[in-house]
Amino acid sequence: MKKLTAICFMLTTAACMFSGCSKAQEASQDNAAVQTDKKILIVYLSRTKNTKAVAEMIHKSVGGTLTALELQNPYPEDYKTIVSQVAKENETGFLPPLKTKIDNIEKFDIVFVGFPTWGMQLPPPMKSFLKQYNLEGKTVIPFNTNAGYGIGSTFQTVNELCPKSTVLEGFSTKGGIERDGILFVMEGSKEKEVQTEVQNWLRKIKMVN
Repeated sequence: MKKLTAICFMLTTAACMFSGCSKAQEASQDNAAVQTDKKILIVYLSRTKNTKAVAEMIHKSVGGTLTALELQNPYPEDYKTIVSQVAKENETGFLPPLKTKIDNIEKFDIVFVGFPTWGMQLPPPMKSFLKQYNLEGKTVIPFNTNAGYGIGSTFQTVNELCPKSTVLEGFSTKGGIERDGILFVMEGSKEKEVQTEVQNWLRKIKMVN
């Protein structure tokens, strides 16, 4: 009788443990469903490919649609010339026309916007994007690369241009220093370091578990 009772207890315990595992698996699946249920767009502007590299890290973690911002009239290759041109665009408020077209922007729930810091400001092409497309009601998430001087007014401008969006905490990391001829740096140990930073940030803003 005692043996039969012990066997029944063991079977009941095993069943409870199995049920607990099933519930844990269901909860995990539910969490995954929450992420995949959202339509994600990742839009980025990248001159020396550092911001592009960060965009690809984000895309690898959260999925969605990855799109590069391109201009109808591309900026000149010469660094001093582009600096002068961008300074004039910032002074006059000129918004360069975009070659990139986003079809059905309304279908996206979450929009990541990535850009370098240019002249301590948000690059004019990104201003063009944020003014051209209606992001009302969407979650907007900025990410940035810079030459070591920080984000400047870039995140503030994103907030100003998305007054009816929910703007989450942004991400920023040091990229290259084009002025000094240091261009693409997202490789080797630097790449691994930034990958870890990106993952920690995505967890913090609850985009990944």
